[in-house]
Amino acid sequence: MRILLVASAFNSLTQRVFVELRDRGHLVGVQLAQAPDDDALRAAVRRHAPDLILAPMLKSAIPADLWSAHTCLIVHPGPIGDRGPSSLDWALHEGARQWGVTVLQADAVMDGGDVWATEPCTVPAGVAKSDLYRGEISDAAVRAVLLAVDRVAGGTYVPQRQADLAAVGRTRPYFDQSLRRIDWQRDSTAQVLRALRGADSQPGVADELCGAEWFLHGGHPEGQLRGRPGELLATRAGAVCRATADGAVWIPELRARRRPGGPPGVKLPAATALGALLPELPETADGPDIAYREDGPVGVLRFAFPGGAMSTDQCRRLLAAYRLACTRPTSVLVLGGDRDFFSNGIHLNVIEAADDPAEESWANIQAMDDLVEAVLTTTDRLTVAALGGNAAAGGAMLALAADEVWCRSGVVLNPHYRLMGLYGSEYWTYTLPRRVGTGAARRLTEEALPVGATGAQHLGLVDRIVESAPADFAADVRSLAARLAALPALQERIAAKKARLERDAALKPLAAHREEELARMHAIFFDPQAPYHALRRAFVRKHPLTRNPDHLDALPRTLVRSASR
Repeated sequence: MRILLVASAFNSLTQRVFVELRDRGHLVGVQLAQAPDDDALRAAVRRHAPDLILAPMLKSAIPADLWSAHTCLIVHPGPIGDRGPSSLDWALHEGARQWGVTVLQADAVMDGGDVWATEPCTVPAGVAKSDLYRGEISDAAVRAVLLAVDRVAGGTYVPQRQADLAAVGRTRPYFDQSLRRIDWQRDSTAQVLRALRGADSQPGVADELCGAEWFLHGGHPEGQLRGRPGELLATRAGAVCRATADGAVWIPELRARRRPGGPPGVKLPAATALGALLPELPETADGPDIAYREDGPVGVLRFAFPGGAMSTDQCRRLLAAYRLACTRPTSVLVLGGDRDFFSNGIHLNVIEAADDPAEESWANIQAMDDLVEAVLTTTDRLTVAALGGNAAAGGAMLALAADEVWCRSGVVLNPHYRLMGLYGSEYWTYTLPRRVGTGAARRLTEEALPVGATGAQHLGLVDRIVESAPADFAADVRSLAARLAALPALQERIAAKKARLERDAALKPLAAHREEELARMHAIFFDPQAPYHALRRAFVRKHPLTRNPDHLDALPRTLVRSASR
C-alpha cells in the first residue's frame, strides 16, 4: 500500500513505524505537520495519493476535509477508552502495571474514533516515561499498527465503535506542572522518583534550586547519603544528589527555565548547568551510568547516558572503564547490553552551551574517536555491541567497531551524519564500507534515513537480532554471550580478526582514516558559516520546522529507486 505518515516529529516511534512498514514492502512517505499550516499537509496528500494516512505521533488534529475523504488512523499510547494528551504521564502517576496502545480512526472527537486495533503492554516498575515510550509502548504500537494496516489492506474489516467495547481508560486532562510539583520537605524518595521519571525527557519537573528556576530531568535512588530534605549532598559524574524526606535521589540533568523573550533552556548535566551556583560538595565514585559485571569468561560493560548523548567527559570515563575491563581475564566483552539508547554520538547540548562550541566539538569528537579506536583495536578477545535501544551517528559507528553487533528487534539505527551538517568520524570510513560495501555505505550516509533491525541485518550492519522484550534483553544477551564464549573455535576467531585488522592496516592504516575524517570535521567545526552550527542550535533549542525536511520530501524518489534495485 501507499502509506503517508503524518507526525509532529520524526521521532523514535515515527521512525520505527516507518522502517517496519518499509521492510514489509509498503511505499511510505512522511509529512511532518506544522500546525496550524494544514495546507502543507493537504499538498502532501495530493502529492502522495496515499491509500492510508497514519499518524504515529501527532499533537494536532488532522483537518476534517482529509479524514472525511481518506482513511486516517491515529496511534494513541493508551488502552481503549483512554483519551487526552498525557496518557503515559497519567499511567506512571497512578502506578499502572498494565497499559496499551490503540489505533483508531480520526474523526471529530479527539481519541474517540472507531478502533482498528489495540495491543496491551506491561509497565515495568521504576521505568522512566521516555524509556517506556521507546520500549514497551513502541513494541505494542508496532503490533497494533501492522494489524491495522493489514485490516485496511484486506478491505473487509469493520472497525469497532469505542462505545461497543469494554473501555479500561477514560478522558483525562493535560498533565501540567501543578501535578508534577515536588515537596522536598514531605515527599518520600519513591514519590520524588515517580515525579522525576514521569517527566524525564519532557517536560521535566519545574523546581527551584540554588536560587534559580529549573526543570529537573531524570532521577535515580541513592542508597546511603542522607541530609536535610531539599539540600544538595554530593555530585557524581555530572549529576547532583538531593535529599528527600526519607533518603536522597540523584538528578542527572537540569534545564534552565525560559525567561520572557529569551531562548529556550538547554538540557545539561546538572553540575554543568548549575555552574558557579553549585556549592562545594563532595564528589562520589562513578554511578549507574557506567557499570561492569563479569560472569566467568564474559565481561559486560554497561553504559546508559541520558538521551544517548556522550560528552567529552563521558567518553573519557567510558574509555577508562573499557581499558580496565580489557585487563580482566575474559574472552568476550559486551558493550551496552541494556535497554533504551545505546549511543547517539557527541553531546550537542553540552557543545551548544560551551564557551567555545567549536573547541568543545573538537574535543568531543576526538574523545569519541579514542573510544572507538580502543574497541576497534582490541585483538585479544571478541567484542560485542549489544543494542537494547536505538543508535545514531557516532553512536552507531561505535557499535560497528565491535566484532559483532547484536540488537533487540525493536531497534532503529541512523548510521549517518548529514542531517547535522557533519562529515562524521569514529572511523566510519573504515567500518561502514567493511560491513555493507562502498555503495550501501554511500546510500546510508547520503539518504540519511533510519534502518530497522531487519533491514540492518540484511545490509550487514547487524549480526544478530535478539527477539526480547525490553526488560529481558540484558539477561538474554548475557546468555548468548556465554554461549559465544564456550564455542570451541573462539580462539581461532580471535586470531582471525587480529590477522584481518593487520591486513587492512597494511592497505590503509587506521590512523589515515582518522586523520582524513578529522580534517573534514575540523574544517566544519571552526567555520562559523558552516551549516552545522545553525543545525545544532535548531536541534538543541527545539526550533519549530518551517517546512518538511529535504530527505523526507525525497522519499517518493528514494522508494521507487529502492524498489527497482
